[in-house]
Amino acid sequence: MEQKPWVKIGEERRLTADIRVRAARAARGFEQAGVGPGDVVATLLRNDFPVLEIMIGAGMAGAYVVPVNWHNTADEARYVLENCGAKVLVIHADLLRRLPDITRPGVQVIVARTPPALCAAYRVPAGEAGVPAGMTEWEAWLDSWEPKPPPYAIAPGTMIYTSGTTGRPKGVRRNPPTPEEFEANTEVLRLVGGLHPYVGRMHEVVMLIPGPAYHSGPSVWMTGLLALGANICLEPRFDARGTLAQIERERVTHVLAVPTMYVRWLELDESVRNGYDLASVAHVMHIGAPCPPHIKRAMIDWWGPVITEFYGSTEIGAATYCDARDWLAHPGTVGRVIAGAVVVVMDPEGNVLPPGEVGEIMCFRENFADFTYHGDDEKRRRTARGKLIATGDMGYFDADGFLYLSGRAGDMIIFGGTNIYPAEIEAELMKLPGVADCAVFGIPDPTYGEQVCAFIQLQPGAVPDAERVRRELGAHLAGYKLPRHIEFVASLPREESGKIFKRKLRDPFWEGRDRKI
Repeated sequence: MEQKPWVKIGEERRLTADIRVRAARAARGFEQAGVGPGDVVATLLRNDFPVLEIMIGAGMAGAYVVPVNWHNTADEARYVLENCGAKVLVIHADLLRRLPDITRPGVQVIVARTPPALCAAYRVPAGEAGVPAGMTEWEAWLDSWEPKPPPYAIAPGTMIYTSGTTGRPKGVRRNPPTPEEFEANTEVLRLVGGLHPYVGRMHEVVMLIPGPAYHSGPSVWMTGLLALGANICLEPRFDARGTLAQIERERVTHVLAVPTMYVRWLELDESVRNGYDLASVAHVMHIGAPCPPHIKRAMIDWWGPVITEFYGSTEIGAATYCDARDWLAHPGTVGRVIAGAVVVVMDPEGNVLPPGEVGEIMCFRENFADFTYHGDDEKRRRTARGKLIATGDMGYFDADGFLYLSGRAGDMIIFGGTNIYPAEIEAELMKLPGVADCAVFGIPDPTYGEQVCAFIQLQPGAVPDAERVRRELGAHLAGYKLPRHIEFVASLPREESGKIFKRKLRDPFWEGRDRKI
């Protein structure tokens, strides 16, 4: 008997085929709302079934989906919705109550009930979960349409708004893929996703996605694997112990993670960690942020050689790939360049740098649909050197062709004319006893222009001691790299993607001052 692929969110499981029928209903409804090819449907949703129905349904109508980060303030959300020109917004009921009046006149707002799994995960009061009177309710709206029949438009995918280092975020608007581009991208999914052994039997793949679907990684892998016939476990919210139980219960084969999740798993008592059967896991990808080497090594020691990573960006997709064996031989690397990609390291004048020299990372992917920044073609031109696109990261190649990251270009600290890369300091800080997390960046210095600042989150029970931190770092780093300003904090502002909001820490120091970008 043929096994039918499914999606599970919380305790609810639905067949993918049923989700596609509902998506076809949504496509018909979107078209009746005036949504056509190239238009935008926006979502302000946590991980829930409507996310999938909208992503697939909007694609059937040829429209982009803009998933808005629901952590945003009302002003931030309003900017994205106005900038993308959304014609329809679908929003969870509790988020509507938190973010009222964020759309301009003429946008159709459809409200989805906040389901029990999300209410439990985010402690949403029962009174905020229902759809307010007078609002269009998602389920009733969906049921009012007959499914849109094929043929369907070519789906352009999601338009993700990138954060950048300054200014407002920009939407990465990609051209609808040609058949050749679609197949090339599918091949990359198979490569970096560890799917080649499952070609012809994708029904055996169970992918666990614990991260939020408003990020590019989870949205791409969720829709990509659904199209290939895999099963998906989309977590309402990441919970370290709960995800381990889910892996055991559903015999998960593939996991999409970020380094923060590794840290949370490793913080569990050893007896708890060893209490779950993880033998079904064949492939784990981590994305979204650099992983401290000692954390990655600990995960490989625990889970085995299933830990992999790939490096890229929203703009160019995956560009390098690294399995556990290569990483153990080259600790700290993000891998070698994959087939069909070009990655070079350049100096400010556009010269390609030799191995060992740090510069800006520039990438290009063959047979990958081209993009622009929505409403800002000039920014697209500024980030390009010919076909190569700047990722915003600094890094270098070693003699064996493995790429290493040194930090964000905008995060580089210039101390008296000397370049300092925060990632190097952060990696050493994370090795110190008692350090749970950290963020390093530059702040004003009247003599040297900038000085190194470190915010450190300690593990429970650890005693803050700035001098000890400098002393222990001094055994591994040059004196000019040591943080002159250290602050100990209870927690660091961090997205669910694992990325720290450094701007929130750094901006107060630079308020009212000119700053290099």
